[in-house]
Amino acid sequence: MQEERQETADLQETIASIDLGSNSFHMIVVRAQEGNLQIIDKLREMVRLGEGLTEDKHLDPVVAERALACLERFGQRLRTLPRSNVRAVGTNTMRQLAYSDDFLGRAERALGHEIEVIAGREEARLIYLGVAHGLAAGDERRLVVDIGGGSTELIIGVGFSPELRESLHMGCVSISQGYFKQGQITAKAMKQAELACEVELQPFSSQFREGGWKRAVGSSGTIKAIREVVIQEGWSEAGITLSSLERLSRALVDAGSIDRLELKGLTEERKPVFPGGVAVLLAVFRSVGIEQMQVSDEALREGLIYDMIGRSQHEDVRDRTIKHLSNRYNIDEAQAQRVDRTAQALFNQCLKSWNLADPEFSSMLSWAAQIHEIGLAVSHSGFHKHGAYLIENSDLSGFSHQEQRLLAALVRGHRRRFPGAVFEALASDLVNSAKQLCVLLRLAVLLHRGRSATLKPTCLLEAQDNRLNLEFPEGWLEGHPLTQTELEQEAENLRQAGFELSFR
Repeated sequence: MQEERQETADLQETIASIDLGSNSFHMIVVRAQEGNLQIIDKLREMVRLGEGLTEDKHLDPVVAERALACLERFGQRLRTLPRSNVRAVGTNTMRQLAYSDDFLGRAERALGHEIEVIAGREEARLIYLGVAHGLAAGDERRLVVDIGGGSTELIIGVGFSPELRESLHMGCVSISQGYFKQGQITAKAMKQAELACEVELQPFSSQFREGGWKRAVGSSGTIKAIREVVIQEGWSEAGITLSSLERLSRALVDAGSIDRLELKGLTEERKPVFPGGVAVLLAVFRSVGIEQMQVSDEALREGLIYDMIGRSQHEDVRDRTIKHLSNRYNIDEAQAQRVDRTAQALFNQCLKSWNLADPEFSSMLSWAAQIHEIGLAVSHSGFHKHGAYLIENSDLSGFSHQEQRLLAALVRGHRRRFPGAVFEALASDLVNSAKQLCVLLRLAVLLHRGRSATLKPTCLLEAQDNRLNLEFPEGWLEGHPLTQTELEQEAENLRQAGFELSFR
């Protein structure tokens, strides 16, 4: 019995993160104890998802099957972990996939866990978080560079806080495919590749060059591979210097092709995308003014781990993001709090009958309530539509693409006609719960239509399947005829959405 209790405790403190990049898939499993992390397993496979992206933004079947086989292997390792202890994120290639491509759903089934598709700037935040935890504590400004298969992230931050972050459309896979076709490495191709990267960097280079950073740190497999080569070849004593990087570039051109590359420390699996990675890093060095770069072993996957720990300790960056939006768009905070309190009260009453036990549901409802009037910053006419647009198309730190779409759907549906099609476009296993959350938000907004600080409506809500019954204190509705009329209109709106609302 004691062994079983210990096994359960170990399971609860074991967490895992999966980084589904355009070049490699990475998984890390750690045991978290009193703020310390003990790595108990690491898996990495060179999947090269990015090379399978077709012009019409679908995934080549051969590459898709290769990725799914890897995810099934990862999934076997994660089988005993609860959903809340695992986070998997997809980056550049998965961001570009056409919505009609079914790879994401197949990938989630293979892994056995939900996969979040994150924006480039969110990827940059998580990378910085991982790298920062691996560095000595201090208040110096740092520049962090991460080269992935399809994107490159640049971040300037202090301590654990990123202050400037960008994600650029260039990576070791995409640049290698675009400029070193059939594995040929010529001086002209290398120059063209570097120039293409410098063009991509140009709108941001002055910001990062003049960002006041004292130390440059690189992460990712590409940068670690470059470090290994320049050190083992004797071109650098520590880290990566500009002169060693330039010498490496010349060595690639001298070799003439990937097949003839003979560099100490360079693995066979890294060779096909190595020239593109060198071109990207050389362009970053020159554009941003880097002379020497330290290399970190931590990256996105470690950032995910620390972000998960933060959420479990009620330090969720998404709370700060919502607060920032509220301030930025001058939302009526008092009204938002009133709606939030009532929405949560209604939520708690139908938590069991609607099976809304997932803690993310309560958070999503609360966040939607706090910013449901964000669209008023654009126009009162159709402000629920303006709000949904702002939410879905903004860079929201901490939120995945799927979470932003859910949040946008709740705000879009909080008034007027219920937009069923918007909810049907969400992930199939989320549609019903998302509609239920929206109904609760609609009712909370309706009950506070008068925006009164003194009006505190209390009601009992019973929910069973798609039937809802609201019961108010005796005589309350008679004393609030406007609310009664609006409830009658709302009953009709919900009836068209498949819900039956009664009240007394």
